[in-house]
Amino acid sequence: MPAARESLLDAAYTALARRPWSAVRMVDVAAAAGVSRQTLYNEFGSKDGLARALVRREADGYLAGVDRALAGHADPRDRLTATAEWTLVSARGNPLVRAMLTGCWGERLPAPALPAVPSGSAGPAQRRADGPLPSPADFVALVRDRAVGLLAGPGVPRSDTAELARTCELVVRLALSCVTAPPADDGVADLVRGALYRQPVP
Repeated sequence: MPAARESLLDAAYTALARRPWSAVRMVDVAAAAGVSRQTLYNEFGSKDGLARALVRREADGYLAGVDRALAGHADPRDRLTATAEWTLVSARGNPLVRAMLTGCWGERLPAPALPAVPSGSAGPAQRRADGPLPSPADFVALVRDRAVGLLAGPGVPRSDTAELARTCELVVRLALSCVTAPPADDGVADLVRGALYRQPVP
């Protein structure tokens, strides 16, 4: 029931934009998605299951944007700059992404536990929602490793790959610092470009 699942997640995200997560009611989410409350419970098991699935979807959306940013340019510096800019834009526009990247969950947001939780449902969608959620450190590693995987071509010496990994991690951490302390307009691009011209990038 992928269409119903996405509709439910969209409805939950919309509800979260209007009120704190503690005030979001399952019956209202189901009604907004045009399905029964039983369908909602069948899909997610509980309100916590819905929260975990919503956070997981937003995490996946952020990482898909990272992949697009990395693939959208020929020059490695431009790829890393675009990734940093996407990180800042995504965190500004999506409170769940911001919370995941920084670990700062406000009272208005769901704050599902990061470790995997036991699932009472045999459905694959529920198991996926119950899997571990990325921590801020996990996001640093995920983005760094995606960048290294794309930028390190075949035959690159191991020492060069290690240096590239350090450079990519520096960019990710610089972008995250801009999420918590936003720079002036286009400031993240200037900061990243300034850092990259001091770092070796293949």
